[in-house]
This record gives sequence, structure tokens and C-alpha cells, in this order.
Amino acid sequence: MKKLVVLTTNRADFGLLRPVIQKLRKKESLDVRTAVSGSHLSPEFGMTYREIEEAGIPIDRRIEILLSGDTPSAISKTMALAVMGFADYFEERKPDALLVLGDRYEAFSVCIAAVNARIPIIHLYGGETTEGAVDECYRHSITKMAMFHFTATEEFRQRVIQLGEDPSRVFLVGAMGVENALHFDPLNDAEFEKLTGINDERPLVMCTFHPVTLESDTARLQIRKLLSAVEQFPGYFFLFTKANSDADGRIINQCIQDYVNTHENAVLVDSLGARGYLTGLRKASFVLGNSSSGLAEVPSFGIPTINIGDRQKGRIKAASVIDCAPETDAIIAAIHKAEDPDFRSVCSLRVNPYGDGNTSSAIADRIEELMKNDLNVKKSFYDMKAAKEL
Repeated sequence: MKKLVVLTTNRADFGLLRPVIQKLRKKESLDVRTAVSGSHLSPEFGMTYREIEEAGIPIDRRIEILLSGDTPSAISKTMALAVMGFADYFEERKPDALLVLGDRYEAFSVCIAAVNARIPIIHLYGGETTEGAVDECYRHSITKMAMFHFTATEEFRQRVIQLGEDPSRVFLVGAMGVENALHFDPLNDAEFEKLTGINDERPLVMCTFHPVTLESDTARLQIRKLLSAVEQFPGYFFLFTKANSDADGRIINQCIQDYVNTHENAVLVDSLGARGYLTGLRKASFVLGNSSSGLAEVPSFGIPTINIGDRQKGRIKAASVIDCAPETDAIIAAIHKAEDPDFRSVCSLRVNPYGDGNTSSAIADRIEELMKNDLNVKKSFYDMKAAKEL
């Protein structure tokens, strides 16, 4: 039986990985171990490892890495702790492969330890671009460390190949976010009210705003401009979820907390969990912020996404996405556009460029097939020019 370690470090990646893990665990040829780290284990971010337990997925190991600061120095030290912690874990477990999703510094650090331990890496969702975030370089670096690749679109698949990866190892599967949006069990009204504390008849707006990590000292200014725009719309109820553990994320969270303390039509939660978040999207009038979820999942709900600033610059976007600058007037104008009946009719078509929602089975089946063989960490650089000449 082949041993596969699946890494999850935060609420977002587990929300996407959950159905994949559940399907992989049904494969009799695989011994699937879930390693939990990062903000999952932080009280500040809601101790979201509990969602993993509630899903009936055993946690093989909890590995503490996250420092309580969000300065560049603290991030670098967290990365060092991740390399050390997972070096010990891999030495003990000796897995046949590591499955990792995404583009964050925690995942990058774990992949370093895996490469040093000669553990083949299976990477979900390379080839994407986020020009405003440091995740851009982490994602492409993980691609170069990985042996096998699963991409959300054909454009992303071609970009992975452009990075020198053999086309026979790059598989188009679509985005897990679409599958989650189309196939989830929503919370009922009482459960959602208990989770969020919201008992309000006003239209709901879901808000998540993360730092633009390739910009210096913009987090406080940008979140204040966002909140200034939100303040002009007392007819909505704004449900904020916390920024992630990137540099300056705590600055954003504190500004939001200060705002909701003095405004009765807003609330901040540590984490909604996958079901709670998707239930919120189903109830929402529109989504506001700069999360990748606004591009991947939200179009499937038939509502507008207001995408603020450059964090998601370069990603493929549905017609339901409104891009705007991180300026108060621009955000106000974008909200007015999201209210426009003609634009909302476009959104209602639910055209999502990230796939048709049948993804997790394709991923699990392909991984099972790949792991029937002895995976080799050696690989050749696929030179596209040389390939064309042949």
C-alpha cells in the first residue's frame, strides 16, 4: 500500500481539498495521511483544524509553525520552522508522495523539506498568476519542485508546460472551488445565525480582504478606503472574514474589528468553515474584496464579485467580476454596478471559466493510477522550442 501525505495549512486549502481527501481515503491501494499545520492550529484564526475532525478525516500529525507576528521577518521564521518540522515528519513517515495545493509560503516551505527527502510532489493548481502577491513566485517554484501537476484551465496547463514541465505529467481537471459551489450541503437559517450571529433582514454582502503582499505598507490604507466605501451603504449587512496570515494580515483584521465595533450592520468572524462560507455566498447579494474565491467559486452562485486592487491581477475572470482600484470612490462605483439589474442578469447566467464541477473524482482517480508505479523524483526539463524542432 502506497503512503500519500496530504498537506493542509489553512481554511481555504482545506475547503478545496476536503472532497479530494475523502475520495482518496476510499482507495484501497492508498494509505492517506493528513498533515495539518499553519493557521489551522492558531486560536487567532479560529483553530480551524476542528473542521478537519468534524469532516471525519483523521489528522496524522499537527505541526506547529506559525509565529504570532506578520512582519516579513516573522514570515521567514515561520517558513524556517516549517522546513524543520516537516523534515522530522517526513523522516519518520517516509511517504511515497506529497499532495499539496496552491501557492502559499507554508506550502512552499513544506515542499522544500519534501524535495530534500526525495519525496515526489503532486501539485494542485499551478500555472495561475497573482501579480500582486508574493504567492506568484511560491506557486511557480512549487511547480518546478513537483513531479505531477493538476491545473484548473487549459491556459494554466500550457503555462506549466511553458515552465519546462513534461506535458504527459500535466493534467487538466478544473477547479475544486466550482465543485464545492455546485455540490455542498448548506447550513439552515438557524445554523447560519448561530455561526455568524447575524439576525438581520438587510441584504448580505460577503467581504474578504487580504494584504497585497508585493506592495509595501498599503494594507492599512487600502482597508480603510474599503471600509469608507462600505460605510456609505447602511442598507446592507456586511459579513467580514479575517485576512489570512500573510504579512500585514493582522493590520487588516484589527482595522475591520475596530470598524465592526462601531457599526451595527457589520460583523467579523475568524472563519466560517467551508459549509458556512458557501452558505453565505448562497445568501449574499454580492461579494467584496480580493480573495481568489471571488473568481473561482462565486461566479457559480450567479452573483457579482467586486475584485479590489492587484492581488488577483492576471487571473482568468468571469463576466460577473468587477475589477476596481483600492480607492473609496472606485469601490462605491463598483457596488453601484453590482446593484445594476442588467449586470446582475449577466451574472445570473453562472458561466464559470474554471470548470463544470466534476473535479475531485478525476484528481483522486489519477493520483491512484500514478501511485501504482514507483514515482521517480528525477525529471527532465521540457524544452518547448526543442520539442517543436523535433
